[in-house]
Amino acid sequence: MTDAENLLICHTCGTQFDVPASEPLPSCRICDDPRQFVPPTGQAWTSLAKLRGHYENRWEQDAEEKGMWSIWTEPKFAIGQRAILIETPEGNVLWDLITYLDPKTIDFINSRGPLRAIVISHPHYYTTHIEWARAFDVPIYTSAEDSSWFNRADLSSSPIRRLITHPVETILPNVTAIKTGGHFPGSLVLLWKKHLMVADTFVTVPSGLYHHDRPPGTTSYSFMWSIPNMIPLSPPEIHAMWKAVAPFEWESTHGAFRGMDIRRKDCKSAVLESMKIQVKYEGHAKHAILNETC
Repeated sequence: MTDAENLLICHTCGTQFDVPASEPLPSCRICDDPRQFVPPTGQAWTSLAKLRGHYENRWEQDAEEKGMWSIWTEPKFAIGQRAILIETPEGNVLWDLITYLDPKTIDFINSRGPLRAIVISHPHYYTTHIEWARAFDVPIYTSAEDSSWFNRADLSSSPIRRLITHPVETILPNVTAIKTGGHFPGSLVLLWKKHLMVADTFVTVPSGLYHHDRPPGTTSYSFMWSIPNMIPLSPPEIHAMWKAVAPFEWESTHGAFRGMDIRRKDCKSAVLESMKIQVKYEGHAKHAILNETC
């Protein structure tokens, strides 16, 4: 059996496979999916062993919420997303994952208190999740609907993965996973206090980052089936996403990448307004979501 250091990793999406790096696959099934892409240079592979010495993880405490940390890899690797560490009195939760994991990162996360769970929004961020779970001896929560996208077997005596089958799952007190669908059938957001971690379930757009005195019709989010290929979701899918989050309250969203943080008292209204703008400009001026209110 090949050790995890030498398992195959896609250079474009960061997904690890149960395949030796010395025997690369013809293609990556994640990147072959129309939501993703293969770069013009073609399929490329690496491994954790090959990444050592060339990459490092960095972390930064949120400027306003001291119980929240962004963790990312430099130089950028694969998609380039961040993980978000949430500190709670009942233990800590890691939202989404990055591919690269090393002893310094493990030490940092342990220094912030006991990690109790990892929650992954969707398959593009499954990355090296088996290794993260083993490093911290914690379960991985992700949606049952997306389980066909796993690319590593869970051979643990006690299953690492906990598949979310209900619309809402309490991870810890005041930490709630909400299944919205959309980008993937099981796409999740995570609510902690008044902070909503949205990954790219809601795509934070540039006009949402400065919202003071902006004219009517200015959007803050887009809702996409494919982000890199810019394929939008349909009005029924967007409406279903709204119905999933409507019972909850939040005053900030935190997206997939550093800097994608929107803080405003009417943040929930901004999500609904953005949904209405997208549906309207998709040509559905009479769709039912246009009658929704917060």
